[in-house]
Parts: sequence; structure tokens; C-alpha cells
Amino acid sequence: MNYNFRKATALDISQIWIIIQQAIVRRKNDGSRQWQDGYPNETVIQEDIVKGVGFVLTDGDTVAGYAAILFNDEPAYAHLKGTWLTNGDFAVVHRVAISDDYLGKGLAQKMFLCTEDLAMQNNIFSIKVDTNFDNIAMLKILEKLGYTYCGEVTFRGGIRKAFEKRLFK
Repeated sequence: MNYNFRKATALDISQIWIIIQQAIVRRKNDGSRQWQDGYPNETVIQEDIVKGVGFVLTDGDTVAGYAAILFNDEPAYAHLKGTWLTNGDFAVVHRVAISDDYLGKGLAQKMFLCTEDLAMQNNIFSIKVDTNFDNIAMLKILEKLGYTYCGEVTFRGGIRKAFEKRLFK
């Protein structure tokens, strides 16, 4: 398969929203409390796209995955209970979701690797991410990709595990 990683557009919203809804159901079926409180919702996705932080992994015209990628923009990370690996510029990955039709193909990992490339293209050599303590699938991905557990952050009223990966040229 020949996947393309690019900024999401308004034309992608309907496909992205289906993927997010599928991911919400998967989290619930996996026994996770993540994304079971009305977040993320369609408004959040629309705002991501307007702000230019929504990204899609596509297979032809089909959106296979979605993530929000922000640079130096996660206020909760300033209040980490723990220690980040770095204190400089960083990319943040939020709202990672893969279509049910593309599960098991390593696309979440591919999106993280594309995020690493995007960060380095912007001279940013750190990626920070948080996830629920019970999102086993994401915890496994972060471990496999070499992310380091740094502590806990409070995000939307819940305590989340925070990770960082240093990138090298």
C-alpha cells in the first residue's frame, strides 16, 4: 500500500469523524475509559483542521488514520508530575485514530513515524504524548517506538501517563 501523510482538509471531516467514532467504540470495548465522555467530538476535529493541526494518513482517496499534531502547544504538559527528557521545543500528538478497515497494519506506528519526520523538518527534536493508563494498545505502541515514560499529567480532569521521545538528526 502507498500511504500519504498530509494536513487534513474540510473535505476529510466526514471520514475522520467516522474513524473517531470507531475508535471511541474500540476504547469502550477494550475496557478503557478514554474517550468515553463526549471527547473528542466533531467540533474538536473541525477546530483541528481550521488551526492546521489535523493530519491524515490516506490510502488513495480514503482516510485510513487521523491525528492532531501541535507544536509547543499543550498547557497541561507544563504541570507534569515527573520530569520530561527535554525542555525545548516539542511536538504533541493527540487524537490518534485508525479506521476499522485498516487495523492490524501498523498504521498508528506509521503515523507516529510520519510525525517524527514532520517534527524534524521543523527542527523540533522531541515528541510528547499522553494516554490513559488503560489504553493498552497505545501504551504498547509507545513502548515499541521507544517512548520514555516521564510521569503524569492531568488532562480534562483525568490523570494520564505522559511520554516523550527524543529525536536525532
